[in-house]
Amino acid sequence: MLRSLRLAALIVVGIVIYAYGFSVTQVNLEQLGSPTRQESLARIMRALAHPDFVEFDQEQVVVEVPIYVPCPAAGAPEYAPEPGAPYMVVTPPCAEARSEVTVEGFDFAPDYSGNLSFIPPSGVQLQLGRFETDGAGYFISNVRLRDRTSDEAQLIRAVTRRNVGNLHLSQNGIDTINKIIETVFMALLATTLGTLLAIPVSFFAARNLMVMIKSPVASVALTIILVPVGVLVGGALASGLSAVGALISANLAATISGVIVLPAAALGGVRWAVPQKETRPASSRTRMLRMGVLLLASLCVLLALYLFGYLVVAAGQTLAPQLASFRFMGDFFANLGGIMLLSLQPACAVIGAGILASIGGRVGNIVAGRVPAGTLKVINIVLCLVAGVVLGLLIGLAVEWLYQLRRPYITFVAPAVIGGVLGLAVGVRAPAASLLPIGLSVYSVTRTILNALRAVEALIMVIIFAVWVGIGPFAGVLALGLHTVAALAKLYSEQVESISAGPLEAVLATGANRMQMVVYAVIPQIVPPYISFTMYRWDINVRMSTIIGFAGGGGIGFLLQQNINLLNYRAASAQIFAIAIVVSVMDYVSSALRQRAV
Repeated sequence: MLRSLRLAALIVVGIVIYAYGFSVTQVNLEQLGSPTRQESLARIMRALAHPDFVEFDQEQVVVEVPIYVPCPAAGAPEYAPEPGAPYMVVTPPCAEARSEVTVEGFDFAPDYSGNLSFIPPSGVQLQLGRFETDGAGYFISNVRLRDRTSDEAQLIRAVTRRNVGNLHLSQNGIDTINKIIETVFMALLATTLGTLLAIPVSFFAARNLMVMIKSPVASVALTIILVPVGVLVGGALASGLSAVGALISANLAATISGVIVLPAAALGGVRWAVPQKETRPASSRTRMLRMGVLLLASLCVLLALYLFGYLVVAAGQTLAPQLASFRFMGDFFANLGGIMLLSLQPACAVIGAGILASIGGRVGNIVAGRVPAGTLKVINIVLCLVAGVVLGLLIGLAVEWLYQLRRPYITFVAPAVIGGVLGLAVGVRAPAASLLPIGLSVYSVTRTILNALRAVEALIMVIIFAVWVGIGPFAGVLALGLHTVAALAKLYSEQVESISAGPLEAVLATGANRMQMVVYAVIPQIVPPYISFTMYRWDINVRMSTIIGFAGGGGIGFLLQQNINLLNYRAASAQIFAIAIVVSVMDYVSSALRQRAV
């Protein structure tokens, strides 16, 4: 009995839920049976069934017959049609204004439609109605004359169009093909960009890899303190290199020489600073000198990259006008060089942050391993205090940039104090020789960022990018690329988390470091699924790129939106069919590639 009551209660609750759902979604069955809406639906469906993709050249055919309004005293003269040509007969041949006459057409093009017009002596065209011919080219139509009177003969004109020449692509068909090609390559570039960024991010989002990473308190605190310093130093270094590079690039010969000489000098310095075999341990002075040489070699490589980027830009801009139809190749190389130049400053900032973070981590490990526990506790407290202040200031800077409060106490002083207090608490409570799960912290931050990015659809992202880089396919590529990073990084990381732990343990047991573990134990297990996920994402991006055009992301979606807004459903039908064909082809192609690669 109780079970039956429970089942009945669940049924009632389900009915209430769905009844409320009908109310919220405004289900209105009366609209389904509305003749007006059914007529509109039929008109749209017929238009969609006749896509504007190919067409014939058309020739306009005009046929006229005289009509007298009113009838002349002697009666209307007899009308003799031209032999062998379409003609019309009006019954009666004369009538009073606003009276109804019958118009018959003979020898017109079969199964065609056209317009009937009344032409008074002034030459103004007044619409009377439409007509449709049958398979024999005949039509009959009853029309009401206009209120126009004249002693002269007036005209009833029939206008039709007939196909001439061969079938060819319409302008809409040409635009559709161009835009669908643009759509496919938008998806390709977005997938490539997203994959390149998602692969390294996926390792930071894999819990089984990051849980192994633990560091002493001093190492973590020093890393937090030195990373912003590294970013500032790297950025300043990039500005200096840009200034030097700009001076050198003013002379083409000097630029080419720099591209050749600087990497060679850097290679020689690296070979000296990192010898393959040493007969005796190097002194402290030698080690410092080697570090300085390595730093100079890095600067030489960065400066050479800047000069090389300038050369690629100059070469692309010079070749583009001379390549005619292949101008896009010159533009491509110019854009590649531009990307290199734009990437110099952020790359230097990342490199600077990485170097100082590595130095801070090593110094922290040395301090944690060699300093007595009491002294180490004091060092940890001081470093945690400073690290908390640095984190608080960074958060305050971000808040100030986003909200522009212009209240230093709220955006700088308060975050610094709160961060310092929290850092001090961590330093006091954490045991001197304890290891902090820094890997799990990085994992949590990475997964949170990926979840936030994945929650925002590419259709929303493209609106932001359209403001940044303008409406067009480039904004679509950036939006799809960012969404691809979030989606693929999640899929990749979950694949890393599901790999077998045996090879990892075996490689670590040989004394390998974490990088070697990833190269020899992780990557061999994840290559096939990574290829499969990447190809599937390309398929997804093709479908998504047809939608982001509605928000200014270029591609065929932009053209489809225009035609829908103009109620040009025949043109829109061509784009819909093109999308369906390309998506189907992409599905088969990606499936075949997955079977071969995986």
